[in-house]
Amino acid sequence: MTDIVIEKGSGGLVTLQSLGKEVREQETQDITKLAAALLGGAVQLDASDIHIEPQKEQSQVRLRIDGMLQDAFSLPKTLSQNLLSRIKLTAGLKLNVEDRPQDGRFSLLPKDGTPIEVRAATLPAEYGESLVLRILNPKRLPELKNLGLRENLLLLFEKEIKKPNGMIVVTGPTGSGKTTTLYAFLREVTKPELKVVTIEDPIEYHLQGVSQTQVDEEKGYDFASGLKAIVRQDPDVILVGEMRDKETVDIALQASLTGHLVFSTLHANDAVGTIARLTSLEAKIETVASALNLIIAQRLVRQVCQKCKTMESAAESERATIEKALGGLPENLRPKLPKKLELVKARGCSACNSTGYKGRVGIFEALVVDEKTEEFVLKSPSTVSLRAFALEKGMVEMYQDGILKVLAGITTLEELQRVAATQ
Repeated sequence: MTDIVIEKGSGGLVTLQSLGKEVREQETQDITKLAAALLGGAVQLDASDIHIEPQKEQSQVRLRIDGMLQDAFSLPKTLSQNLLSRIKLTAGLKLNVEDRPQDGRFSLLPKDGTPIEVRAATLPAEYGESLVLRILNPKRLPELKNLGLRENLLLLFEKEIKKPNGMIVVTGPTGSGKTTTLYAFLREVTKPELKVVTIEDPIEYHLQGVSQTQVDEEKGYDFASGLKAIVRQDPDVILVGEMRDKETVDIALQASLTGHLVFSTLHANDAVGTIARLTSLEAKIETVASALNLIIAQRLVRQVCQKCKTMESAAESERATIEKALGGLPENLRPKLPKKLELVKARGCSACNSTGYKGRVGIFEALVVDEKTEEFVLKSPSTVSLRAFALEKGMVEMYQDGILKVLAGITTLEELQRVAATQ
């Protein structure tokens, strides 16, 4: 594995159009300069992924920015093949293997900043190898206070992650920001007097002061076996990248009941659905109720571009949607709508690559498993009953949290409805 030097670490004024122009200007130059131009531009655009997709006569390059794929430019077939070979060589992949997937990684070395890791994954396709590059820029890891949490939710999270034991589960689909939230937790709790250990698949970002280990299925080192080993390392805080099976769930729950603070993720649609998901993995309801401290469900919504946003009077249907969502909120969080309600709208400019959005922020719901909730969970309630109980106790749903961000001018109602369906 070798490295690629790029000009800047992040925050440039690059657009997709200017990136395409810069890359095309490198076509007759050293292929390494072309790769550096592409990767450096993607970093400045805050792209999370680069897709190079072979077609019949050319290859299409697309970037995933703020969770959405956007067309960037096309490359002649010969040039894209040379670029693919250069990146495969850099990532430590076999150049002569084109008929099966390969995975590798390399580092970008910005002249003005911290090294950035890149994961490379190839896939044999109809017209050649498809390549996806995942850019793991540590500058994209926000602190807990910058996740977009309401003040009361931020205070709750800060309180829960300071507890000496118990489990905090973050749930949501792939790409919903679960890892970002967990890493923010780790950065908050990591101290010289605490032993913090993780098991991940894979390690996405390297954290100072944290012992990180990575799953290796080929060698029989999975989440369950790794977690067994971690418990013998005298840890105070454990992060389990994902609870996928009964054995991992059982060990994680037991660890949280024996003096360890455990963070993990699970695939469930919402906070209350996490209980049912854990019991479907054969966890005992008594253990689940005792071990859980907090369940967080989240999604990511795009923030409206501050340079081109506009304000428009809300349509009657939009006002009705908002009023319905606000109706279930606790009174201390329920804003009073003005007679003439204006909502932020996305437009599009060069600063946001004509999308109308720039950056993302989380929308959250949090179920605190306090004594009363634990007693209720022990009755093995249905998910519907548990949701009603949680709402009665003041839980704010993700969609409601999103509505509050719409009213604050952070995102649009259209974006919220795209990401989180009305409950």
